[in-house]
Amino acid sequence: MSQNEFTLSTIGFVHQEGEVFRLDIEPAYRAALNGLQGLSHINVLFWAHYLDQPHYRSVMEVDQPYQHSPAKLGIFATRSPMRPNPILVTVSQVIYLDAEAGKILVAYIDAEEGSPILDIKPYLPCSDRVREVQTPQWNSHWPQCYEDSAEFDWASEFVNAQ
Repeated sequence: MSQNEFTLSTIGFVHQEGEVFRLDIEPAYRAALNGLQGLSHINVLFWAHYLDQPHYRSVMEVDQPYQHSPAKLGIFATRSPMRPNPILVTVSQVIYLDAEAGKILVAYIDAEEGSPILDIKPYLPCSDRVREVQTPQWNSHWPQCYEDSAEFDWASEFVNAQ
């Protein structure tokens, strides 16, 4: 394998049933869940499988995706699932964990039904929280924390959502 190619293994899948979001972890990876008990949040890395197409992977710049953003924005300045490698990451609040059964219920995850899970990492304030964050002026009015994002009118921020 060259340094330009990598092999990833799916460790599970995202499922949604109504308002319930569930991460189902494959049996071979369930022992890796030990120790997550007691964590309120996890970082979930997943594959944007619906957008794993050559034309989506070649998108490097997009026309103004947000109401207040510049006319052109590089894809790395967005959270868009259209990326050279459609790897996405999100913080999810853990509601319930059954390591033996490989089930994690989360309050919300912005993944599609059936999204392959690539990795799970603990959300730890010592490495994931930054005290003083700087953002560009065009998004400085966005929520300052995960909890406030749920109440924010995200639909009004996206140009195509209107």
